[in-house]
Amino acid sequence: MNYIVLDLEWNQSSNQRDKEYGIPFEIVEIGAVKLNTKKEIIGKFDQLIKPQIYQTIHFITTKIIHIDKEELSNGKPFQEVAKAFLDWCGKDYIFCTWGTLDLTEFQRNLCYYGMDEISKGPLPFYDLQKFFSIAFEDRKIRRSLEFAVDYLNIEKDIPFHRAYSDAYYTAKVFAKIYNREVEKYISYDIFMTPCSKKEEIHKVFPTYSKYITREFKEKAVALNDREVNSTRCYLCGRRAKKKIKWFSVNGKHYYSLSYCKRHGFLKGKIRMKKADDGDFYVIKTLKLITAEEAEDIGNKQEKLRKQRADKRIKNKKEMA
Repeated sequence: MNYIVLDLEWNQSSNQRDKEYGIPFEIVEIGAVKLNTKKEIIGKFDQLIKPQIYQTIHFITTKIIHIDKEELSNGKPFQEVAKAFLDWCGKDYIFCTWGTLDLTEFQRNLCYYGMDEISKGPLPFYDLQKFFSIAFEDRKIRRSLEFAVDYLNIEKDIPFHRAYSDAYYTAKVFAKIYNREVEKYISYDIFMTPCSKKEEIHKVFPTYSKYITREFKEKAVALNDREVNSTRCYLCGRRAKKKIKWFSVNGKHYYSLSYCKRHGFLKGKIRMKKADDGDFYVIKTLKLITAEEAEDIGNKQEKLRKQRADKRIKNKKEMA
């Protein structure tokens, strides 16, 4: 299997009315590096794309990646470049990106032009920004690519902020991550959601579990689904008793606290996501936590209850 380290540059519209196109970012450059299993560079891809949707180059695009309209006018159509890129990738590979945006926007651009999907459902990939945090920091913080390059003393022999150069540096960072255990923390791009319950994603990582659902018509239906609502321990499969039932922080994120007799406290987190077609899907994670962290969840719930109670009292006074 090869690694395809991908980076994209894109343009955007400065006109709010252009949102009707359904494509907020038009890709204008694809850069990639192909690595073998030893993380040695065995190929490169570097191609500009002529804009076909947003003819005016947004000032942010010019400022960040230093591409002007004249240069892009010599690019090729997206359909031609995307096909050439996917052919170049070959058959047996996994995408690697710095962060989580590139594959979503690539698939959205493919969809806009009526091209075949890369995947029929969630697309597994390596988020090397996350890998860097797991390998060298606290697993939570997310650093810029240039920070990682400096941290690992990688030579800066070409400029940043073009698709190929950023893919090149991302590959160099990946080659410095020697712990293969990091690769267990695979990510999923969810531009294409699971089509059915059978295709839902259930993944157990060394330190937490992840569940990605099919789509639901309403949030309430999703939250009432038995599997979404459940908090089984991901290590032993036992039903963990809920100490604090699911509660909402902002209508998008929900938390729970459960207890497994064998392994201890489990923190549940639900992220409610909206698909492009308007339906909802859920990303649920379960993680073992300490007693102190469990207490923090109880305090968070109590604080929210107090805030909501104070708001109700204030509203009643204003209506009186």
